[in-house]
Amino acid sequence: MRTRQVHTSSDSALSAALIHRSVLLHEAIEQLSIKPGDTVVDATLGGAGHARKIAMQLDTRGTFVGFDLDHDAIVRAEVALKNAKPKIYCIEDNFKNIAQRLGERGIEAVDKVLFDLGWSSFQLEAGRGFSFLKDEPLMMTYSKNGDESTLTAEKIVNEWEESSIADVIYGWGEERYARRIARAIVEYRQVKPVKTTFELAEIVKAAVPRSYRNGRLHPATKTFQALRIAVNDELRVLQEGIRGAWHLLNQKGRIAVITFHSIEDRVVKKLFAEFEKEGGERITRAPIKPSQEEIASNPRSRSAKLRVIEKNTYEFHKKDK
Repeated sequence: MRTRQVHTSSDSALSAALIHRSVLLHEAIEQLSIKPGDTVVDATLGGAGHARKIAMQLDTRGTFVGFDLDHDAIVRAEVALKNAKPKIYCIEDNFKNIAQRLGERGIEAVDKVLFDLGWSSFQLEAGRGFSFLKDEPLMMTYSKNGDESTLTAEKIVNEWEESSIADVIYGWGEERYARRIARAIVEYRQVKPVKTTFELAEIVKAAVPRSYRNGRLHPATKTFQALRIAVNDELRVLQEGIRGAWHLLNQKGRIAVITFHSIEDRVVKKLFAEFEKEGGERITRAPIKPSQEEIASNPRSRSAKLRVIEKNTYEFHKKDK
């Protein structure tokens, strides 16, 4: 699915991982309350910032498991964790398959799980069309290993009906000018296919009112967000991943989720409310947000929210047999 493979040496991968700034790093680690012998899952390795910090909390009795669809993220994590004390598993797969992949490795229960749903700088540099600031093919896929049947942003904007495109942009981007944008995309593709990020960004910019173009956000921001969510089926995957983690969680285990926009946050709030009825306790009644100092040093953190829930009921696991 990805259009350009990033080749890195071990040293350069480690250097890049160290430069990457993870959002709400200390708050997430503190709220997870990791013990040295815990089994901890980082469901989104990304730049490996959280992974390194988590592994530092574990000793030789502990186990760290990391997931990512991006092969480059797996390489970064393996380099960053090469001297870590706990047992390490880095799994190149979607976190929706958490139960299956852990079961294959004999792990039937976990103590802590972190989902960081934010972007890493590596993704924006991957050449897959995630950013409208660079002229790249319209892919927006997290995995590199796609084929002709793989859904891409290019397929959506060139093949889907206008009403479906509008529904995606409005529903998953909360874009008030969704119908105008969808109409403009369809009109453009009647002349030639929409192939690149710059083309799409210009179509969106031309479709919205002048006053909207001069706002704080780039006018294409919400459209790109919506297409990325659609391509990767992110909301369904998020629900499946968090539910899977909840069922694997030991008594007194915790799940922490860092979201970056309101749609994700609503999904997490709803799931946590369901879990409360099953014996869960929300550790954060209101979400934890970045400090002013963190926002000043990393403006991309400003929309982040951290929610944490603890499981207080006991479930029978295979490991208890």
